[in-house]
Amino acid sequence: MRITVKQQVLLAPATILVLLVLLLVFMQCTYWNLSAKRQEAKAIGTTFIALAEADMAARRLHLLLRSMQHTGMAPPEDMALVSDLYERLLDAIGRLKPFGPLKESGQIPQLINLAEDLNPADSPQPEETAEFFARFRTELSAIFNITQIHRNRLRLAHEQDITQLVERTALVSMSVLVLAILLGLFISGYFSRRILNRIQSLSRNAVQIADGKLEIPPAPDHIRDELDTLAISINRMTKRLIRVVGTEKLLEGAEEERRRIAMDLHDQSLSDLSTILRGLQNLSVETTDKVLQGKTEKLEEDLERAIANLRDIMNNLHPQTLDILGLGAAIEAHLEQYCYADNLPEYHLYIDPQVSDLNLDRLKQLALYRIAIESIQNIIKHAAASRYEINLEVREKMLIFSAEDNGIGMSGLEKQDSGRGLNNIRERAKAISAEVTWKPSRFSSGTRFELTLRT
Repeated sequence: MRITVKQQVLLAPATILVLLVLLLVFMQCTYWNLSAKRQEAKAIGTTFIALAEADMAARRLHLLLRSMQHTGMAPPEDMALVSDLYERLLDAIGRLKPFGPLKESGQIPQLINLAEDLNPADSPQPEETAEFFARFRTELSAIFNITQIHRNRLRLAHEQDITQLVERTALVSMSVLVLAILLGLFISGYFSRRILNRIQSLSRNAVQIADGKLEIPPAPDHIRDELDTLAISINRMTKRLIRVVGTEKLLEGAEEERRRIAMDLHDQSLSDLSTILRGLQNLSVETTDKVLQGKTEKLEEDLERAIANLRDIMNNLHPQTLDILGLGAAIEAHLEQYCYADNLPEYHLYIDPQVSDLNLDRLKQLALYRIAIESIQNIIKHAAASRYEINLEVREKMLIFSAEDNGIGMSGLEKQDSGRGLNNIRERAKAISAEVTWKPSRFSSGTRFELTLRT
């Protein structure tokens, strides 16, 4: 099961939150049970008050009817009072709430029937009135006794329930809170220790890579979270860095070998050819034979040409101007020596003065010089251009070299499936962590090559 780092971090508070929600649900259910009992207590209280009002109304109604029957007179105000008392009696009985044993006993409907028998509008006889009131008050007293007993029981049970509820709620709340804290500490401790150990391992691998110890760190077999993705990325990055460093070392070794060959040619071959040239020159001066003198001069010209070619080879192997004057001056010297001719395209060169202030190591300078020369040669050989511009400038801590022509341009396929020259440019740029791009020129046609190196 894959659990992301974010989910691992949120798991502990989520667990605590779930337990607190369950605690709230438990307390709500307990409150609902208590509310039901409170409703029943309220119904008993309403019934108790209604029974008291009904008893008082029945007593006054009985006394008033008995007085009227004894005197044989029924004044209007007494009749109005009788009607009002009877309505109060019915209203009080109508407010009775069935509860507990009264729901199934049928005593309340029977009491209502007895109250209807007491209706003064039916003009009952004195004997019937006494009997009706006796039966009504007997039934009313029975209901009142049941209500009083049940009310006392409910009051006692309510007090006990409140006590039990407080104790149980306190116990459950404390238990849930302790459990939530313990679970939160356990889960957060487990995952934090697990995440911290993995982060420390990744940090050690990164420090080793930064210190130059290019040992491939272990990679997980399968991805479980973002840290595994990071570990695999560090593993891949280390492999690529080893390849880049290998390429850099290879290029550095090649440049060192070029420099050694150039020095050997200068110290041995060029020195020997210069000695031979001086011998021929001395021989030409000493001889008086015109034929021999002409042949000697011809050999001198050939030898001077061979020495010049050898110097060109030495310069291509390792340009001395790069070590002495720097990158900009070496590019400028190459253009003046090899690219300034009537049969070659016109060029414009701009070297930013800030370039000379850059602290570039020898390998980067050599790589940039080789890339610059290769891009210039590509323009001369393949672009069919009449003009090109070479720029070397510094912008926002970036060294930018560009070669732009007005030639025939190159298609995307040519950029990808190119020959050795463009591949050499890519490899040299990769070795010094530079980026190279080919895009349309700012001229009406042609190509713009651009190299970007962070200084």
